[in-house]
Amino acid sequence: MEMRAIYADCLDKLMQEDKHVVLLDADLAKASGTVKLRGKYYGTQIFDCGVAEQNMASIAAGLSSYGFKPWIESFTPFASRRICDQIAISIAYAKQNVKIVGTDPGISAELNGGTHMSMEDIGVLRSIPGLVIFEPVDGVQLKAAMPVLNEYPGAIYVRLFRKELPDVFPADYRFDLFKADTLRTGKDLSIFVSGMLTKDVLDAAAELETEGVSCDVLNIHTLKPIDREAVLASARKTGAVLTVENHNVIGGLHSAVLETLAKEKIPVCAVGVMDRFGEVGKLPYLKEVTGLTKENIIRTAKEAVTLK
Repeated sequence: MEMRAIYADCLDKLMQEDKHVVLLDADLAKASGTVKLRGKYYGTQIFDCGVAEQNMASIAAGLSSYGFKPWIESFTPFASRRICDQIAISIAYAKQNVKIVGTDPGISAELNGGTHMSMEDIGVLRSIPGLVIFEPVDGVQLKAAMPVLNEYPGAIYVRLFRKELPDVFPADYRFDLFKADTLRTGKDLSIFVSGMLTKDVLDAAAELETEGVSCDVLNIHTLKPIDREAVLASARKTGAVLTVENHNVIGGLHSAVLETLAKEKIPVCAVGVMDRFGEVGKLPYLKEVTGLTKENIIRTAKEAVTLK
């Protein structure tokens, strides 16, 4: 099932259970997968703010101040850099309980091209005090996370891949918003990964194992606040680190890991978008041109191990 369909189904359940849960969109309900909920909730718990994302964020902050639990949604660049001031002042500074969903992060914007391909959203938002940043890795995790996110009494930015992702977690997975998930244990290299590239990392780690490189693989689903204890423990155990992300290497997971390990003498390499804009293309092509491939993960992992 597509991630946006799981997201919409979870919202449906949350809105049924609590009339204070409301959804605002910026004329992109079809793209976000929530248009199917309009027949049940439009005008009572769902509102279309039109192509006016800054107003949408401000309205959500106002609703929160009256005890509602607003979710807002749009494509990632419009849910991050376009409304950055509203997130910083109206939502985070005012300590409002708003959940911000940005869809199609990084290269997953595909044919919408560079203007819709937000490589910087985590970097833009990670410096805002008090804002939690979460990126689900599969539908199992998203389904487990939605009730937890809804009950968290503060602002959260959700970086949501819209289409299908292969399952990484088992059906009985237990979610903890502030704890990283260990997907594989090893002794030679720590790989910290977020979002849609997690399955690629697991495939790369399996291949590396056959070549004598044993990898710790941790899914960092919450990029802020990062699970410092898990990052430090793994890095100290293996002595070498690789970060993998569908985001600019500046400001995202790579930067968060480097900040965490700043006092450690541990080499850190990166697979991510190397400070460039996106372009029009399908996912396989975009992975190639940005270096977000299993082959590049393997190559960079080997480089990281040699730096120990």
